[in-house]
Amino acid sequence: MDQFLAFTVVGLSTAAVYAVIGSGLVLTHTTAGVFNFAHGAAGMLAAFAYWQLSVGWGWPVLRSLAVVLLVLAPAFGLLVERVLMRPVQALGEAERLVMTVALLTGCIALARWVWDPNTPRPLAPFFADRPAIRIGPTAITWHQAIIMAVAVAVAAWLWFLLHRTRSGTEMRACVDDRPLARLTGADPLRAGRLAWVLGIQLAAVGGILIAPTVALDAQQLSLLIVSAYTAAVFGRLRSLPLTFVGAIVVGLLEAYLAGYLPQNDYLPGVRLAAPALLLLLALLVFPHRRLRGRDRTLVRVPLPSRRGALVFAGGVVVLALALVTVLTEDAIVSYGTVFSLGVIALSYVPLAGYAGQVSLCQLSIAGIGAVAWGHLGAHGELWALPVAMLIAAAVGALIAVPALRLSGIYLALGTAAFAVILDRWIFTLPAFDVLGVRIALFDQGSVTVAGPDLFGLHLTTPAQVTVFAAGCLALASLAVAALRRGRLGRRLIALRDSETAYATLGGRLLGARTAVFALSAAIAGLGGALYGMQLQTVTAEQFNLVAGLPVFLLAVIGGLGAVGTGLFTGLAFVLPAQLLDGLGSWAHDLTALLVALAGMGLARNPSGVLSGMRAEWAPLARERLSLAALLGVLAVCWLLAALGAADGWLLLAVAVAAAVTLRTRAAARQAPPADIPPEWWGVRRPWRPEDREVLNRATAAR
Repeated sequence: MDQFLAFTVVGLSTAAVYAVIGSGLVLTHTTAGVFNFAHGAAGMLAAFAYWQLSVGWGWPVLRSLAVVLLVLAPAFGLLVERVLMRPVQALGEAERLVMTVALLTGCIALARWVWDPNTPRPLAPFFADRPAIRIGPTAITWHQAIIMAVAVAVAAWLWFLLHRTRSGTEMRACVDDRPLARLTGADPLRAGRLAWVLGIQLAAVGGILIAPTVALDAQQLSLLIVSAYTAAVFGRLRSLPLTFVGAIVVGLLEAYLAGYLPQNDYLPGVRLAAPALLLLLALLVFPHRRLRGRDRTLVRVPLPSRRGALVFAGGVVVLALALVTVLTEDAIVSYGTVFSLGVIALSYVPLAGYAGQVSLCQLSIAGIGAVAWGHLGAHGELWALPVAMLIAAAVGALIAVPALRLSGIYLALGTAAFAVILDRWIFTLPAFDVLGVRIALFDQGSVTVAGPDLFGLHLTTPAQVTVFAAGCLALASLAVAALRRGRLGRRLIALRDSETAYATLGGRLLGARTAVFALSAAIAGLGGALYGMQLQTVTAEQFNLVAGLPVFLLAVIGGLGAVGTGLFTGLAFVLPAQLLDGLGSWAHDLTALLVALAGMGLARNPSGVLSGMRAEWAPLARERLSLAALLGVLAVCWLLAALGAADGWLLLAVAVAAAVTLRTRAAARQAPPADIPPEWWGVRRPWRPEDREVLNRATAAR
């Protein structure tokens, strides 16, 4: 009994932290309409800042707390609201979700860049030198007592704020109906600003309180938010009392699993994955209309031509051949992952770009493909590659089951929970037997991955594997382009535009979603297998949730509806990291920070940068003479680089300068005259978004 009470106290103290963090999450979502994936990262930054002030610089504890909670946290909340979230407030739910994912990635990268993750930073609990408070046979530390008292105080303060103050009434009014609240004199911007400040402050309080009980690690502290997610979903993202109840359930479950879970090789990961399992269960069980809510800004999906798709696929293979002929073997290993990561990123196009289904577990599914190929194709058996894709597709079809009930941020939450379950539990399992079949994953270590045996030719060198990966990316891109042009692609876009209309016209939601999840998972599994072939050895850490966020962000930046997103993501992910690698070990964090900053610029171009790049370079493609001249310059530069006759960076600069010059001249020659009559708009010059408003005003004036 004494042990049970001790675990109960630990669980309640942990639950109190989850309740504080979860209440801030609910407050931000209900008032500002944004589910903040970076909520835990804000608490993580607050914990690091508190350590820096109190331990690193030796400031008094009270002064450090005051600076963090009353100065830094409100300033960070105001910065996020004004600079990041206000520009995307008018966009859809998916765009706001991407912004918070970018903020999460940026916060983790910033913390790892500023504070070396290899240096331990212990943080002492509050009043650690005082004896514990004894209540019968149970001992409660002063830190645990403070945590529980803070949770009770936060609950009382939030109730008073929301129900007994004008600001709270204004916040609740803006949740129900913003335009109506504005007519009554309320200020939605002020309410949203206050909600962000209070939400970040609550995250900071939770981060500081829990930091002494766990390692001060950027990734670990940021992912503690999964438990707060679960508590918030218990409260259905709007009820603070139910959020506190959910926090108690999660905290006690973690404590009891830590104390009473049987000790063997298969169950320790269950305790670590328990919050994610509970989150997934809550999403599936709790019926609520908001779980089906959807707020989406539709973006036109480009229709690739057959000729354009073939030219792009050929360009991918030519790029791979150029790389393997001018780079050293070590450089090929580093840069060759452009194509395998491109295949993984391409899996987002049919799933998120065509069907509108947000998934944060594509890299985890790629890990399944890598493991399946590593074990089944240990000697390069080519048949193992489609089998690995089928295994990944089966996992994707399994994920499609909750996708029938969820959409938007809730589907993102479900797929994120699935990625955490894979990372913390499934990938850590040792080999086991199911119906006499031996199943092995990472087997608590790493997996050696061999190259394929292609019709008697065993691909072992990095150059051979890189060209093979480029060929797979080219074929996968052609398949995705054909999907967009076909009947299934039109059905998926109709599903994205309106699920209700799709079902009314006879479409089968479960069948369509299962098909697109399985297809995208198969593509991700192929990319994972190729990624493993190029690295030759893979571990579970390479396929976790945090590692997949930059890939997702880059795919969004490129444009989820564009077939070229795969290659763009691979180039944008690999090239900066390799170019900055010589600066030091922190270069990787700097690259992730740059990716996050680029993702935060989503509001300027929600459709992605590839559509704009295609429009800018279209004049060059229409002039055959200029295009032939550019191809000639590129061929000469490649030949000189392959022969070692000139410096590679100089040749790259010459090629870029030639391309920009020829494009500029072609655009100038094809520029339409400024004074085109309105009846020729869209014929003699491209149609512009502002043209519709101009014509409406002209017709209304008449």
